[in-house]
Amino acid sequence: MAKITWEKGSVPVNMEVRQVYGIFFDRQGRVLLRIEKGRYKLTGGKPEESDPDYYATLRRELREEANCLAGDLRMVGYQKVNDENGAPAYAQIRMAGIIEEIGEAKPDPDRPGCVYGRVFVSPLRAAVLLNWGQVGVNQIYDAAVEVQTHFNIKIMVDDMLVNEENRLKWLIEKED
Repeated sequence: MAKITWEKGSVPVNMEVRQVYGIFFDRQGRVLLRIEKGRYKLTGGKPEESDPDYYATLRRELREEANCLAGDLRMVGYQKVNDENGAPAYAQIRMAGIIEEIGEAKPDPDRPGCVYGRVFVSPLRAAVLLNWGQVGVNQIYDAAVEVQTHFNIKIMVDDMLVNEENRLKWLIEKED
């Protein structure tokens, strides 16, 4: 079974990147989740040779899967995946951004006829719906802090702003 850990910051130069996913917020501080076959997911996918960089990968995937456009993107960190089979660990990048435009839902060009559901939820609710355990909670939380800090979007969880001082309280509330 793969061991997955959350690492803040950039991917080491020598580590392979297999996926790039976004934690996208609207101007009200809610997270965009994609719904596929009743399961909640982030928007993103595999880098393609035609993508000049990982930012382009994420913009393309957001357009294809959710028909949305994002402004500036910020690197949050990556999931480090160790398949524990002797092969080197690889990365699944997580970036944060603000949705600037939401188009009408349409089929994913990579999956003809497949139109994903879309929902905006609080960061806390996103962590619960994704159901990725502590690794998921940490990346959603770190993305919320990044968005609040760099995009001046107030991210509220109940009556408190998301920040490092209340991280523990936020994580404990997720458990309830």
